[in-house]
Amino acid sequence: MIDRIAILGTGLLGPSAGLALRAAGFGGTITGWNRGMEGARTALSMGALDVIATDPLQAARESQVVLLAVPIYATLDWMEQLAPVLGPEHLVTDVGSTKAQITAAAGRFFNNPERAGFLPGHPMAGKERGGAALGDANLFRGAVWLFTDDPAWQRSAESAALAADWRKWVAAMGSKTLDLDSARHDELVGWVSHLPQFVATALSALLEEEVGDAPELKDVGGRALREMTRLGASPYSMWRDIAYTNTEAVERTLLALEQRLAHVRENLKTPELRDEFEQANRFRRE
Repeated sequence: MIDRIAILGTGLLGPSAGLALRAAGFGGTITGWNRGMEGARTALSMGALDVIATDPLQAARESQVVLLAVPIYATLDWMEQLAPVLGPEHLVTDVGSTKAQITAAAGRFFNNPERAGFLPGHPMAGKERGGAALGDANLFRGAVWLFTDDPAWQRSAESAALAADWRKWVAAMGSKTLDLDSARHDELVGWVSHLPQFVATALSALLEEEVGDAPELKDVGGRALREMTRLGASPYSMWRDIAYTNTEAVERTLLALEQRLAHVRENLKTPELRDEFEQANRFRRE
C-alpha cells in the first residue's frame, strides 16, 4: 500500500496530482522537489506537498512511488539517474505526453526483478498555461489517464503491487485508465492533442501577423476566435520536447491537414464543401 510519494517537478501536473491525491483521501506523505524553489514553495503553500526535498535522489529513495512531472527530456534524464539508486521496492511513473522513448527507456533501466518498476503514464489533462499556482485538484476528473505498460516486463512483486495500487489512486483522482501500445499512443495523441496545438499556434501567429494591431479586433473577434486560439497561449517550453520526440507523427498530421485545407480552398464554390461540413458534423455527433 502506497503511503510515501515523491513528486519531482512542480509545474502544473505535479501540484495537481498532489492536490488530487489529497482530495481522493490519500493520507500518506507527499514530498516534492523542483529545480526552481518558487514553484515548490507555491505547491507547499497550496497543500499539494507536505515537505520540500533538498536532495531529489534521497527523496526518491525514501519514497515508494516517484512521480516524474517534468518535460520529456528531463524525464529521460531522471530515469537514468534514478535507475541505479532505486530498488525493487520502488515504482517510478511519469506524465509525459509522448511515450515511445520513455517506454523504451523503461525497458532498459527498470522493470526486472532486481530493479525498480517503471509504469509509463500520460494523463490527458492540462491547461494552456503551466505553473504550480494553476494546480487543480479536479484537473484529472473525467480525463483519461493512459498507460503504455509492456506485458513482457518482469517487475518485482513489490513494484508490481505498487503499480496496481497507483492505478487505483489514478482512478480515485477521477480518471479513467486505458492501456495502449506506446507507438499507438504517440500516433493517436499526434492526431487528437498535438495537431490541435500546432494548428492553434500557427493560426494565432498568423492572426498576430495579419491583424494583431487592429484596434477593433477584440470587438470583431468573438467566440470562434477565442476557442480556436486558446491553445495559442501555450508556451514553447511546454511543447518543444513533444515536437522533438513525436516528430514523424506530427509531420504526418500536419501534412494531412495541409492537403485537407487545400481541398477546402479548391471547393469553396462546389457541392464538395457541403460534403466536408457533413463529415465534420458526423465527427462532432460521435
